[in-house]
Amino acid sequence: MTPRERWLALFAGEKPDRIPTDYWATGEVTTRLLRDLGCADQWALYDALHIDGVRHIGAGPRERKNLWGIEHRAVEYGTGTYHEAVSHPLAAATTVADIHAFDWPNPDDLDYEAMRRQLPTMPRDRVVRCGGYEPFLLYCQMRGMEQAFMDLALYEDIADAILTHIFDYYYAINQRMFEIGKGAIDITYVAEDLGSQHGLLMSVEMIRRFILPNQKRMADLARSYGLHIFYHTDGAARDIIPDLINVTGIEVLNPIQWRCPGMEREGLVRDFGDKVIFHGAVDNQLTLAFGSVDDVRNEVLDNIRIFAPARWICAPCHNLQPVSPTANIVTMYETIHEHGRF
Repeated sequence: MTPRERWLALFAGEKPDRIPTDYWATGEVTTRLLRDLGCADQWALYDALHIDGVRHIGAGPRERKNLWGIEHRAVEYGTGTYHEAVSHPLAAATTVADIHAFDWPNPDDLDYEAMRRQLPTMPRDRVVRCGGYEPFLLYCQMRGMEQAFMDLALYEDIADAILTHIFDYYYAINQRMFEIGKGAIDITYVAEDLGSQHGLLMSVEMIRRFILPNQKRMADLARSYGLHIFYHTDGAARDIIPDLINVTGIEVLNPIQWRCPGMEREGLVRDFGDKVIFHGAVDNQLTLAFGSVDDVRNEVLDNIRIFAPARWICAPCHNLQPVSPTANIVTMYETIHEHGRF
């Protein structure tokens, strides 16, 4: 089967020829793997490691510009770089009028023709992903994280105004992209980091009030174009998974950080194994980063056994970091390729 056929078989509730795989990593890791494995590009790397990773397509800005007015600063952490928001354009806003007065980005600013030109060149051997929606992550960057959470508790009118502007923008651009890519796109990305290492970042009631309704509307838009819903939330998100399934209508749950309370794999399979596809679950906080090659192999074998009654896509539980040795990463993909056949 092709990588795309494997993914689509899972969406159809069928068993592919082997357990599909995916790849999430920082740029530094990808650069290192290309060098260590002698691969010319990412697709050669995917072929070398038998990775069924997706292709991304979308409309970008017509020119290099900061659409949201957020300034970022590169932060070095020894083996790589992250970009952290250092300015929050809505931090000083105190009224709904202030929110409406902000220079919100215009959906017309994106280059949809570039996407249209790219479509005929997209090979159909891999799943194609288009569009995205992760509103509260952007909200925190625009408002400042502390103020963002205070808004949910104390300033609901401001929270509603900001979230509505963000939703309206992404609904408009996603609809245009879905229309352009009709018939050529397979999945879309809906997300929100709802879990911390130990529990939810906000109450279930707040998630139901501020996050889920617009997520459902965005997912409904994607479904109207025949797209599948890939959902990402970090951490201990167990208490909200039923709502994500029953309200948002997610089909893939990523990244399964199973060391977090409530995210134990056996319990997830028992309670949700007939409702969603699990994606991730190879731990990159301890196993891939600090474990031995044997530790990685054993964890992949454990996952094969635990997820056997369900549908699973083997991948690291979030981006591979530079601290993870090349040997551990290669072992993950070699083990699933050798032992993950049905």
